[in-house]
Amino acid sequence: MKPEEFAKRRKQLMRMVGDDGIAILPNAPVRNRSRDIEYKYRPDSDFYYLTGFAEADAVAVLAPGRGSGEFLLFCRERDLLREQWDGSICGPERAIELYAADDAFPIDDIDDILPGIMESRSRVFYTMGAYKEFDVHIGEWINSLRSRQISGAHTPHEYVALDHLLHDMRLYKSRAEISTMRKSAKIAVEAHKRAMQRVEAGMYEYEVEAEYVYEFRRRQAAVSYNPIVGSGVNACTLHYTRNNSRLEDGDLVLIDAGCEYDFYASDITRTIPVSGRYSAEQKAIYEIVLEAQIAAIEKTVVGNHWNDPHDAAVRIITKGLKKLGLLEGSVNSLLRDGAYQEFFMTRTGHWLGMDVHDVGDYKVSDEWRMLESGMATTVEPGIYITADSHIPKRWRNIGIRIEDDVVVTTDGPDILSKGLVKDTDDIERLMAG
Repeated sequence: MKPEEFAKRRKQLMRMVGDDGIAILPNAPVRNRSRDIEYKYRPDSDFYYLTGFAEADAVAVLAPGRGSGEFLLFCRERDLLREQWDGSICGPERAIELYAADDAFPIDDIDDILPGIMESRSRVFYTMGAYKEFDVHIGEWINSLRSRQISGAHTPHEYVALDHLLHDMRLYKSRAEISTMRKSAKIAVEAHKRAMQRVEAGMYEYEVEAEYVYEFRRRQAAVSYNPIVGSGVNACTLHYTRNNSRLEDGDLVLIDAGCEYDFYASDITRTIPVSGRYSAEQKAIYEIVLEAQIAAIEKTVVGNHWNDPHDAAVRIITKGLKKLGLLEGSVNSLLRDGAYQEFFMTRTGHWLGMDVHDVGDYKVSDEWRMLESGMATTVEPGIYITADSHIPKRWRNIGIRIEDDVVVTTDGPDILSKGLVKDTDDIERLMAG
């Protein structure tokens, strides 16, 4: 992502914050995995969205109209000994050069500098509760200003949830963001193709997972969430991540795997036959899910509301299950009673972007949000028939989900993951090599 993209975002947010406001964004802290072993660092999405800066121990400050600089960055100072162990550190001097900060200071000086900048502002925009330790610092700075009111110090009198403004910005993807998401989806598509051509009975789910991790890493990406590789009955567990069962001939394997490329996520699911051929029952259920997904994608257009794709998928699934004799009654009564929820208990999608379950409200004033150009969502209907279902045995242990990444545009749905086959015949051909 080019520096101009981040600058444009900061400018847009500062217009909303106004000259009497200040926005404060801490980066995510380092997290311990166990004892003194840390997780690989991943910056806070909001922080990175505005700065492009990916180091820990950093705070971004936006002070619109400030004469000596509107974009301030507090970050770690250069430390050759620490860099010997952990790698290079940007430092305040290079932060100005590389990240277009108007001014940059050592993070250890924040207590001395930031309260003075806050003092000139009436409103503080900050996301309370995201990082409890930083909440304490905010409180300390406010109390410090209040304690000096008697000597003329000014204290901001209004505190505004920053995420309300910022997350609405993030909901609308720019051309640069869509381009990056397309690349992320393309990498995930290649990983799915690789796995489809290698799946066979006798493998373990974790071996299939390894094919994805390999393909992601060789293309400079990483998993955007823990991959789901569920075979047999495991395909009916929505967030199954143990990935330790053996693939058996005749079973399905549901694979939900996406990657993160340049901090943007993809999220794709396909359900394939371990043997390379779908059984009659598996294919019948699969065709219902595929029809539902196609109908939902067709509804993912400007002018429809968020729930229209879900409603379309639910109707197709209900009609399909009734036709197979797995639901009984009229379609309208089954829809009214929510009978489909025994087999399809989730929503049909979620916002997608820097986070897999990306930010943005689904309702506005208690009404479903209207779909607008630039919004990105997954479309992922499914049918899950568990081992203890009351329906005939031949239908049990069938879990099928089909998921693609879709951007809403004025020209219709833009399917970022369209390079991956999903028709049963095409899947069988790809698996046959």
